[in-house]
Amino acid sequence: MRRSGGKSRPVTAEEVVKTLKDTIFGIIRRNISGWRDKMGNFYRDNKDIEDVIDLLDLTEVATLLEEDFKFAKEYDFAPKDAADAIDNYKRAIDLCGDIMANRIAPLAEETDLVGNTLNEDGSVTRAPGMKLAIELFGKTGLMGVTIPYYLGGLNMPCTVLTACNDIVSRGDAGLMNLFGLQGIAETINWFADEEIKKEYVPRLVTGEWTGAMVLTEPDAGSDLQSVKTSAYQDKDGVWRVNGVKRFITNGCGEVLLVLARTEPEFSDGRGLSCLLVEKGPRVKVRRLENKLGIHGSPTCEMVFTEAPAKLIGLRKRGLITYVMALMNGARMGIAAQGTGIAEAAYRAARDYAAARKQFGVTIDTFPALRELMSTMSVELQGSRLLTYYAAKNVDLEAGLGRKFETLKGSPEAPAVRARLKKYAAFNKMLTPMAKYYGSELSMRNAQGAIAVLGGSGFMKDYPCERYLRDSRITTIYEGTSQLQVVAAIAGVTGGLVKDVVADILGKEDWHADHPRMTKLLADLDAAVEFVKGREDAKTYHDLSARKLVDAAIALVVAALFVKAAEKFDHKKPVLEFWLNVEFPRVRAGLEQVMSGYAGAAADFETLAPMPPEED
Repeated sequence: MRRSGGKSRPVTAEEVVKTLKDTIFGIIRRNISGWRDKMGNFYRDNKDIEDVIDLLDLTEVATLLEEDFKFAKEYDFAPKDAADAIDNYKRAIDLCGDIMANRIAPLAEETDLVGNTLNEDGSVTRAPGMKLAIELFGKTGLMGVTIPYYLGGLNMPCTVLTACNDIVSRGDAGLMNLFGLQGIAETINWFADEEIKKEYVPRLVTGEWTGAMVLTEPDAGSDLQSVKTSAYQDKDGVWRVNGVKRFITNGCGEVLLVLARTEPEFSDGRGLSCLLVEKGPRVKVRRLENKLGIHGSPTCEMVFTEAPAKLIGLRKRGLITYVMALMNGARMGIAAQGTGIAEAAYRAARDYAAARKQFGVTIDTFPALRELMSTMSVELQGSRLLTYYAAKNVDLEAGLGRKFETLKGSPEAPAVRARLKKYAAFNKMLTPMAKYYGSELSMRNAQGAIAVLGGSGFMKDYPCERYLRDSRITTIYEGTSQLQVVAAIAGVTGGLVKDVVADILGKEDWHADHPRMTKLLADLDAAVEFVKGREDAKTYHDLSARKLVDAAIALVVAALFVKAAEKFDHKKPVLEFWLNVEFPRVRAGLEQVMSGYAGAAADFETLAPMPPEED
């Protein structure tokens, strides 16, 4: 394989081992020129992250991922037991917090102002902060958090990547879109043949290359079945890609995973395959989008003209298998991004309110602002719990899936398969819930920060307006909030919420101990049955879905707060706030569902008339 600058070569096993040793034992700082004395750490100054990880207990996740710690025999840096693994996880998150606090966050304002530049030759120049971040994260191994050891990665769970994405997004939300694109390397690792894996994945891990998931088109946004970009094999058997793609995050990257139609006889998802295209003369970035926010993340419109490609996996599985396999990771990435933005916004508000005086007192003594900031803080803690818990479930599904494959035909296989099916069902509901809640929260907290700062928050002298601009996209990409509700509602109406709550609390008979949760669950079940019994069930179901999902989220987060309050005394007031503030809010939504009012659909033309045409 040729690239500009000469031939590339495979990374040797010795180089992989050295990289991992350096990362795990913290020697990497010696390899990064100009590392400054520590100023702060976005992990150590936020105990809530460590509290959540301790609460969730990643022992089983680590055991599954390390396959009963067999890798310790092959790699002397691999953990020997669960405690060792979890210590490594925290070290990785700590390193991420160090880099973000000391090197990248101070450049976030400059990155937002500078953005990216499309050059005449079609190349893209990134802001200095983005370039530095890729270099630093590549040298530390953090660009390959979830990648296996033998491909140069750290072999850590999605939960660790989620925590890192949370921290990265607090410092610079646009950077998360590059750092969080590790799903590209994961997709190659999961589905490509061994030769392709070894050729591409190690260079994505080191940051030498970056990648892009090239899915959407001008006429195919959320409806990916309508993709028109085509691919065919030429007379020499080389795949060639032709078409236009739009809204491609980091489309200027070197490794492009393209969703293209390889079977022209099928006009739906059955005709789509996943192909790897390298950056080259037959791939042109013809436009950089001029965006409201996340300016450090290049969003590209791209043209492919007879671009050579390599098939990833099997034909006709691009959308049905491979893109869908990315959904859990993609949702987790944006849920963490929203949580990180919400953290930054909350801190800006809380710090300002503690310092700003009006009428002789600091404004954090005003009851209205106390209520606002308490809501911001508690919802932020709820989002982090929900997001990390969902990520743990993603890890359990993946780990049990691998274990089941090794146990097929054995007496243990049925029990493992039953648990695998359980967590797969949970994830179909939890991951869209987390993405929906975290992204919507990021906007609420950004709005709240501006409200606390008042006129100052509206000015570019403070970062709050950037948080608001950056937050808006989180409710749109990787599936809009409306689509997340659609994805989650099946689990809610199917009665899955009580099973998730039981899993969190660790017992089936939890109802007597938690009467307020039991009452809200009964109200939710009644509302679901009311919707199902309507003559206009389909329309009313769609009108009611968001309110039903909101109530379900309130119950799941309440269960997580219950467990947190059992372990940490400082979470007891947080639980009480949630039960006394969030439960009444979502119950009001259920009361609206039970009213049967469907005017938004039935009277739409009257309620929302078309504006008259101008002469």
